[in-house]
Amino acid sequence: MAAAPGKSCGPCTMCCSALEIAELKKPAGRTCPDCRVGGGCSIYADRPQVCRDYECEWLTRRDLSRTLRPDLVGAILMEDADSDEYWAVCGPERPMAWRHPRVFAHLVAVAKSGRTVVAKAGLVSWRIFASGEWGPTV
Repeated sequence: MAAAPGKSCGPCTMCCSALEIAELKKPAGRTCPDCRVGGGCSIYADRPQVCRDYECEWLTRRDLSRTLRPDLVGAILMEDADSDEYWAVCGPERPMAWRHPRVFAHLVAVAKSGRTVVAKAGLVSWRIFASGEWGPTV
């Protein structure tokens, strides 16, 4: 899917730090050695296919405001293709970023649509419910 009109990654490199990239043997929560913070990928032309294919929800959805850009709120909003869950994956330096009022309001709205919503920070995760309640996942 292409970026929504008027949106680009800009200085955001959250996917290079918060997400696991198995093809590069990069664990979640560590910055990719090929990442130039604020400057993008140093191997952009030769980056793995998984990196080529990845686009966060903020980038592709025109209804998500600029204020929800991952590097501004500390969490990447994304669909999990394997489980059909909707995730907020927090960066290691802001593990509770999913509690940011704008992020949390968005997650509750997604939960109200009937989706399973999960916030993740490293190995810890929380389920967010349509009622606005939340609790740890098992």
